[in-house]
Amino acid sequence: MGASDGFEFGEDRIQFGENGLIPAVVQDAGSGEVLMLAYMNQSSLAKTLETGETWFYSRRRGELWHKGETSGNVQLVRELRLDCDGDALVVRVTQIGSGACHTGRRSCFHRVLCRDSAGGFRIEFREGSASSADGEAMTAAILWDLYDVILDRRARPVEGSYTCYLFREGIDKILKKVGEESAETIIAAKNGSRAEIVYETADLLYHLLVTLAFFGIHPSEVFRELSRRR
Repeated sequence: MGASDGFEFGEDRIQFGENGLIPAVVQDAGSGEVLMLAYMNQSSLAKTLETGETWFYSRRRGELWHKGETSGNVQLVRELRLDCDGDALVVRVTQIGSGACHTGRRSCFHRVLCRDSAGGFRIEFREGSASSADGEAMTAAILWDLYDVILDRRARPVEGSYTCYLFREGIDKILKKVGEESAETIIAAKNGSRAEIVYETADLLYHLLVTLAFFGIHPSEVFRELSRRR
């Protein structure tokens, strides 16, 4: 497949390297956390566009591979961005399952290069979001992570899961719970108990996320609407 077979858009063209590959940085669409770096050739990019899930090219095995095919940790593609030179991609995804890294961590970028006291460098292992030092980013990441878990429960039902129960019962049950949790949040606010307000608001937010997931709406769409109203 050449550039003229689907990867040339007017004056814009995706520039695959001499080895036929283009680097693809995979980023969480909600939190902005960088999850992994992999490579695509024309065939894997075509399958990514076709299926809505990430496909890459393994330089070691010399074949295409579908992210999450064996682990279940698939990546649902929300957006693909091409850089100004046309030779690198950012793939914005919703990460399903435990994470992107084969070690079981959410991000492959869990090692931080730091300067040590002797003037050299050392590597530190750090769990969690690469943006967790920023309070707002960490807070948003918690919402994205919870939403991803909700999506995973819908796609892969688990025995005894309350989230699966809600999806099984349908939208009427979900909306009934939203109404109940809204009322409980109002009562908590009337009581003036800070701890009670926090607890009931968390319940309400969870059920609102389930509602969004039912309709396939990512929380980032709500955030964008809030930003528009500022």
